[in-house]
Amino acid sequence: MISFSSAKKRYPNGFEALKGVSLNIDKGEMVAVTGHSGAGKSTLLKLAAGIELATQGSVMVNNQNVGQLREAGLAVLRQKLGLVFQDHKLLFDRSAFENVALPLAIAAFPRAEVGKRVRAALDKVGLLNREKSNPVTLSGGEQQRLCIARAIVNRPAILIADEPTGNLDQEYASTIIELFRSFNQVGVTVLLSTHDEVGLARLNCRRIVLDQGSVVA
Repeated sequence: MISFSSAKKRYPNGFEALKGVSLNIDKGEMVAVTGHSGAGKSTLLKLAAGIELATQGSVMVNNQNVGQLREAGLAVLRQKLGLVFQDHKLLFDRSAFENVALPLAIAAFPRAEVGKRVRAALDKVGLLNREKSNPVTLSGGEQQRLCIARAIVNRPAILIADEPTGNLDQEYASTIIELFRSFNQVGVTVLLSTHDEVGLARLNCRRIVLDQGSVVA
């Protein structure tokens, strides 16, 4: 479902964030990417999401070569993925409901279907009673759960999350970890990065360790 073949990523300043990474993630699998700060975890996830493109090598997602897609094709690919990144990109001039509904509005879903899906996603993450709240009134953990609701509202086959438990206390982190476990248990392919050793132990999934842009374990 996701395949990296000798993928490299070099930025304009010359920094090489990934150095010939090759790996495969099967349909329905959960994989955690770990490593020191700056090891290349975020870059790897952004390549898998089509947010950035490999400088060399290839990245395949759903049998599509991401590097060969035009911008319109990349946009369609991203709409089929659930993405949770560290910069929440929540809209603080809109309610929780409206934030989660945004991907469906972009995809032109019927209004009745939007309502059903948004409330189902909010209920899944335990925020149904906060649908009218502005994100600024939510705690850090609740904002993270709101981002997850937005990521899953289009019922993606692949969920990609960059440090989803970062900056959360252990109670909130445990809640987030359990959410990802529940998504994977119903067949969603999950790729996430994390420093959370406690969470990793609970996930009990395959781990890929990066060090200075290379897979070392």
